[in-house]
Amino acid sequence: MKVLITGGMGFIGSNLVMRLLEHEPNLKLVNLDKLTYAGNPQNLAPIADDPRYEFVQGDIADRDLVSSLFEMHEFQYVLNLAAESMVDRSIEDSEVFVRSNVTGTQVLLDQVRRFPGTRMVQVSTDEVYGSLGPSGEFNEDSPLAPNNPYSATKTAADLLCRAYHNTYGVEVCVTRCSNNYGPRQFPEKLIPKFIAWALQDRRLPVFGDGLHVRDWLFVDDHCDAITAVMTKGEPGRVYNIGGGTEMPNLTLVRLLLERLGKPESLIEFVPDRPGHDRRYAVNHERIATELGWNPQVRFEDGIRRTIDWYLDNQAWLDAIADGSYQQQ
Repeated sequence: MKVLITGGMGFIGSNLVMRLLEHEPNLKLVNLDKLTYAGNPQNLAPIADDPRYEFVQGDIADRDLVSSLFEMHEFQYVLNLAAESMVDRSIEDSEVFVRSNVTGTQVLLDQVRRFPGTRMVQVSTDEVYGSLGPSGEFNEDSPLAPNNPYSATKTAADLLCRAYHNTYGVEVCVTRCSNNYGPRQFPEKLIPKFIAWALQDRRLPVFGDGLHVRDWLFVDDHCDAITAVMTKGEPGRVYNIGGGTEMPNLTLVRLLLERLGKPESLIEFVPDRPGHDRRYAVNHERIATELGWNPQVRFEDGIRRTIDWYLDNQAWLDAIADGSYQQQ
């Protein structure tokens, strides 16, 4: 099995690399990562010398590089996790989001088109659906209504996948996941950032009234879902991947403070950000019925494992804080 993973030094990508190597003994895995600020070589240090694994530093929008990798390896599967994903950064400057999330996806699709029989999974987000009311869930046929530059670029990439399948017969599936959490998540995201800041007794900024609702998915469950879509998904199909655990952000922050033994006085309400979706929730009945996937990790267990990992890996957090992780 020859697999190309893009963005494999990031949070979800590194967990997926390690999980595939753990479960697939006859695997050749190439990890293409640009090593932007969110790409951390420490994430995959334990498997760096595995003969089944090869790291290539580069940009998925670099057509010549990507073409050479496809010609060299003749991949069976391509898993595209390379993306700019921080909403706040996309509001400040969307140009890099267009290059990575749109142009990069197009470059990969062009190469998959060149090699019939290669299958691609485009790892997307539930944010392409926009904001949800107080009840109901998004399904795969829900209208796409992105509300910020990040989700708009992911929507564009999803539609490119649809177009390449319908126009050229490219074997590509799209997955749309809810909010991930777990070990090795870059600490600009809510859970790892607030864990790190609470340990330092820093104030925790909560947007608006803190009642924005997210559905939380443990990263190992997400990795298993991606693998199921990779091997069994129907080309041209979209699969929602949800964790089945909806929670207001304020409730989550209070839970983290309680588990860390820190006071709620650390919470600081700040003005809401532009384009902030009120609620996300996805129905994952399709992937459960067609591919047999359901989330296995209860939130209570997943958040305990997550907190314990950050407590046990202070050096990992420190290396990001002082920038030394990029010098590995």
